[in-house]
Amino acid sequence: MSEAPDQAAFNDPATVAPLLNPRTFNTMTRLLVSGLMICLGLWITGAIVDLLHQLYIAATGEWSRGAEKMITDVVIILAILELVRTLQSYLELGRVKVTLILDAALVVLIGELISLWYREYTAQEVLLSLAVITLLTLLRIVTMRYSPENHITGDEGSCQSQSYDSAQ
Repeated sequence: MSEAPDQAAFNDPATVAPLLNPRTFNTMTRLLVSGLMICLGLWITGAIVDLLHQLYIAATGEWSRGAEKMITDVVIILAILELVRTLQSYLELGRVKVTLILDAALVVLIGELISLWYREYTAQEVLLSLAVITLLTLLRIVTMRYSPENHITGDEGSCQSQSYDSAQ
């Protein structure tokens, strides 16, 4: 007959789920985010090499086709850089800033709007893209205006915006 396991061992969080330990979880998350940033860095390097190759092809051949590819490559590089900024912010602060996510979305959507130039599009597609870009821009302004980082507490405990104070 085997002995029954000690109940205290099952109730100890370190015994039951060592991966759920906050310290282990934070370490694993940081390692994964760092690995993702390395992959994104390699992707950016590849995109820059492809961009230089497209520049050479455009200089020796048909400019319009090369320009289209170069513009889309530049927009992709900018979107990846925004993702890297978001991940760096996460590693520094332990949280993701909403403004950085909005920035990345705006870069991608503006890139999509630019890409409409090179293909068939309807007025509805353009208007929808412009409406979403306008909405995200307004959200970006609101998040910057009411961000906890942009507010300081006054003597009476009320919050005043630093940007408002500097404008006066």
